[in-house]
Amino acid sequence: MKTTLKWVSNITSWLLFGIFIVMVFMVVTSKASGGEPTFMGYQLKSVLSGSMEPTFDTGSIIAIDPSINKEKLKKGDIITFMEDAEKLITHRIIEVKKTANHVQYITKGDNNDGADISPVLSENVVGKYDGFNIPLLGYFMNFANSKIGTAILLILPGLLLIIYSAYSIWKAIKEIEVPKKEESSSTTSN
Repeated sequence: MKTTLKWVSNITSWLLFGIFIVMVFMVVTSKASGGEPTFMGYQLKSVLSGSMEPTFDTGSIIAIDPSINKEKLKKGDIITFMEDAEKLITHRIIEVKKTANHVQYITKGDNNDGADISPVLSENVVGKYDGFNIPLLGYFMNFANSKIGTAILLILPGLLLIIYSAYSIWKAIKEIEVPKKEESSSTTSN
């Protein structure tokens, strides 16, 4: 029984430590990049609307490749682009227009009835959707990027580790005290 409890205790400790490391990594990389984190050269973006459903759902995390040639995209590619200085959009290219000086893309959300109002200049393309997405994780990433989320995700796992360590130390002291009490009671009865 004691070996099972010790085994569960060790797994719990490592699990809490692992969660703490993952949270610190996500928060630090998102803050260092000024937004969403990057992983192996791909930028991870949160999907905040349903305009691309069913390709990916609201709240998903998608991976985009920022190293693409922005002037060589084709019809059917899904791109993330700057609509303005504050807003990123991810939509599918439905038409490519080339002029002497620029390449423009006409885009549309898969779930939208019509094409986007303004064409996208190739210079405004941030990256191309890679086909990788994780449903619902975007809600967590948005929370992690908020001030409250950052504080909670950095402090909570550390606090849980401290509480669990204090509990483990208390249990170890209790186990040491029980044999001492039994030893002292057996010496007084002799």
